[in-house]
Order: sequence, then C-alpha cells, then structure tokens
Amino acid sequence: MKITKATLHAVRFPLSEPFIISYATYPDMPALIIVLETDTGLTGYGEGVPDEHVTGEYFTSAFEVLKERFLPAIIGMSPFDIEAIHSKMNALMTGNSAAKAAVDIACYDLMGKAVGQPVYNLLGGQATEHLDYPKVLSIEAPKIMAEKAKKAVEMGYASLKLKVGKGQAQEDVDRILAVREAVGRDTPIRVDVNQGWKTPGIAVAAIKQLEGANIAWIEQPIRMGDIRGLAEVRSKTAVPIMADESIQSMEDLLEIIRLQAADVINIKLMKSAGIFHAGQMAKAAESAGMLCQIGSMVESSVGSAAGYHVAMSRINIESTELTGPLLFSEEIGDLNYQHPYVLLSGKPGLGVEVSQAQLDKLTEKSCVIE
Repeated sequence: MKITKATLHAVRFPLSEPFIISYATYPDMPALIIVLETDTGLTGYGEGVPDEHVTGEYFTSAFEVLKERFLPAIIGMSPFDIEAIHSKMNALMTGNSAAKAAVDIACYDLMGKAVGQPVYNLLGGQATEHLDYPKVLSIEAPKIMAEKAKKAVEMGYASLKLKVGKGQAQEDVDRILAVREAVGRDTPIRVDVNQGWKTPGIAVAAIKQLEGANIAWIEQPIRMGDIRGLAEVRSKTAVPIMADESIQSMEDLLEIIRLQAADVINIKLMKSAGIFHAGQMAKAAESAGMLCQIGSMVESSVGSAAGYHVAMSRINIESTELTGPLLFSEEIGDLNYQHPYVLLSGKPGLGVEVSQAQLDKLTEKSCVIE
C-alpha cells in the first residue's frame, strides 16, 4: 500500500463560547485536517492543531510546512513505514510537531483500515475498558466558575478541570476554592495553570493555600522551560504536580524523570508529533513509575479519537481530557461521547466517520499534493 495523494484542509471549528486560558482567548479553533489516499483505495484522516505558545507553530506556517515539505515527501511511501516517515520529516525540519502529528495520525488510520483493526490493536490492544472525561471550565470570575461547576456535577460529570493562570495568582486561588465549596469535597478537581504563575515562588505560595482543598493535581504551574523550578515546586508542596508544556520531547520527559519534577505527565499528540512517539513516552513514564494523561489541544473527532486509542492501549494512562468536540458548535466527525465516557466504535482505523460536506463547509483553504 502506497500513499498516492494528500489533500490538506485549513479549518476553523466554531466554539459554542469563547475558550479562555492563561495565555489566549479563542473565539474559534484553527486546525489542519489532512486526507491521505492510497493505491488500494483506502483513505486516512489526520489532524494537527498548532499553537505558538505550546508547539511553536502558527496555523499559517504549519499549513505551509505540510504543503511544501512533509506531504510531498511521503507520497509513494507506505503508511506502515511510520518510523521512516518520522525520520524523513525530522530530516526535513526540526520541531513542527503538530504538522507531523497530522501525518502520523492519518498513517495510523490507514494502517488500521488496511488490516481491519482499530488503532489501539496496533498499539498493544485494549488495556482499559473505558476512560471518563472531565468538564473543562475556562477562566471566568470565581462565582461564575463555581456556578458552572455545580451545574456540571448535577449533570453527572465525575470530575472537573479548571483553567486558571490569568491575572494574579490569588485570584486563581479564589476561583479554585469557590469551585471546591460549590461542589463539595468528593468531586475530583484538576487545576491547569498553563504556565500562568510563572515562577516557583509564586506557584508555591498559591499551592500552599490549596493543600487542604483535595486537588487532584496542579498542571504546569510555571514557565515551560524551567524544569528545575518545577522540581522545586514539587519538593515544597503537597499537591501532586503534572508536567505539560515542559514536555516537548522524549529528552524533556527524561529530564523530568531525572529531576523528579512531576508526579504525572500530560502527553499530547500535538506535542509528541502523533501516536508513534506518544506511545513511546507513555512507556518511558511507566518505566519510571509515573502515571500519564492524554491531554487535549481542543482537537476535533479525528485528533481526539487518535488520543483515545493511545489512552486505551496503555495501562499507566489513567485519565484523558479529549473534550474538543464537546466545545464546538459544528464538527466534522462522529466520535461517540456517552457521558461521562467516550465509546470508541471498534471499527478499523480511528473508527471515525468524517463528513465531507462538513469538512468542505468549515475549510478556509485547501490544496492537493500528488
């Protein structure tokens, strides 16, 4: 089986409401969808969600990288040669992990379809029956976040993820404690600072105020490049620390393991350049006795399904946050959210049916590479 044609779509997914995190407010979510065709008639779908704050890529630059470099390079290759494909992309350009993820995911979709198996069976089989997903709350006033959190719990959500990190750290502490008071002590609360507390001193002071609030973990409290600082925060506080933006590569993960800088790691396919390296990172974390999460860059059904296949295949991946499709007012796929779980279809490949009509509707521009 050889790749014969690639179609690249620049898409904007409309959000039901603006998504506010520490470093940006998103009115919609830009993504790159690729469609790979083969000489066997099979078609594979991939997705890349670039973010200049996390992967160092712009929407427009990642489109050009795929158009001019990566997609022309893989024409004529077999999707099964996934390591060779990654090697070729790495030789062409360093970084650009979200663009590489789009290619990687489409190749895995093709591999699964070619052998008639869901992707998780290519990764070691189904290690977990199902994983729930949290209600994600973006940054708002403490009272509003508390009201939304209480409503989410009443709707049946088993856990909450709170986005904080905008403004003063004390404001974030107030947000978190307001939510805890609103939902009681039993609902797991995950806090994602998205680097917003910046320095170890600020982070330690904030976390100390939360040590009695039964917080599951604090995610990426300080700047991504300060792994030693992250280790300092962990050593001086009693709430588990999750590393996210600090892990851009296997080398970063090994440094976090060496310095004991985190309790949990957040693996995102957009950072790991796709499924292939995400699985390797989960295995490395397992060897160090660390648990993992498969996190979200607010992908559609295509990228979210890819993340769930990885999560289902690894015993040390205990949580996911792949809720992008729930935030969109319009989508292209049919990933099956049966609250509070996602149910993978078991169909070959990613198991997601993509609506060509919806893809065309949401596409800003496209190109074909043969």
